Amino acid sequence: MTSQRIVVLGGTGFVGRHLVRRLVADGHAVTVLSRNSGSHHEEVFPPEVTLRDCNVYDTAALARALRGADAAINLAGILNERGDSGQGFRRVFVELTDTLIAACHQAGVRRLLQMSALNAGRGQSHYLKARGEAEARVKASGLDWTIFQPSVIFGEGDGLFCRFARLLRLLPVLPIARGGAKFAPVFVGDVAEAFRRALRDRKTIGQVYELYGPDVFTLAEIVRMTARTLGLKRLVIPLPDALGRLQAEVGEWLPGKPISRDNFRSLLTDSVGGIDGLHRLGIEPARVADWLPRILGVEDTRQRRLDRYRRQ
Repeated sequence: MTSQRIVVLGGTGFVGRHLVRRLVADGHAVTVLSRNSGSHHEEVFPPEVTLRDCNVYDTAALARALRGADAAINLAGILNERGDSGQGFRRVFVELTDTLIAACHQAGVRRLLQMSALNAGRGQSHYLKARGEAEARVKASGLDWTIFQPSVIFGEGDGLFCRFARLLRLLPVLPIARGGAKFAPVFVGDVAEAFRRALRDRKTIGQVYELYGPDVFTLAEIVRMTARTLGLKRLVIPLPDALGRLQAEVGEWLPGKPISRDNFRSLLTDSVGGIDGLHRLGIEPARVADWLPRILGVEDTRQRRLDRYRRQ
């Protein structure tokens, strides 16, 4: 594989940390841009990674950071915005994408890999609408682009199983909005591998890849599966939509927004795919069941218990 110089936006996030390590292992020279490349980020990445402070909304500054690169990867994203106007999502997805496209043209960088989301541009949520608008900007950019549309992503430290695990440890009863909403969770390692393979295959230029796993679960099944794996007996109550909307209204004002109005709107559209992008890229998808004990930190506990029994 030919070594490339790659600039990553959003590289300090969940997917970015996995992807950057793989790119470095492949021999690529990777620069991660951040508005705050503090020392805690240095502990996350291999020493070969260059961390660079950059105002990614400044076209000139971003173009300087991109100059000499072979490819740009945009992983920047948020799940919630301040308020509920859609402006927070538009800034992170649409405005940043516009800035990145302009900076790529200024710096002479042709290759762009863009993270999006399954159902981008569909449904009622500000999040999905902004994702879809960003995709449209990329497709009209004149660059050599590839777009990835993952379903909800799982892995160690994720915002899915790990997030529910924290709630389940605290609450004996967990009411959830849109418990029947469907997901096809995709493993973070498979998402990183999709980006990695696209970088080395020019046939992926101009393609959109839906990334989803082999198993479909409802949200209620995901929560109950998490409780079972943790060995917790919890009552999980799917709420009717009227109460689900009320829960989202309340969650809008709670610290960390455990659920927001826009989350509720996103849940109205099932996050399941139609054309298997992992298969198109030759990737065998990981299954949730094979990873869940490790993700939730119970795999080692079980092994230690078995080892203790053997010693006794």
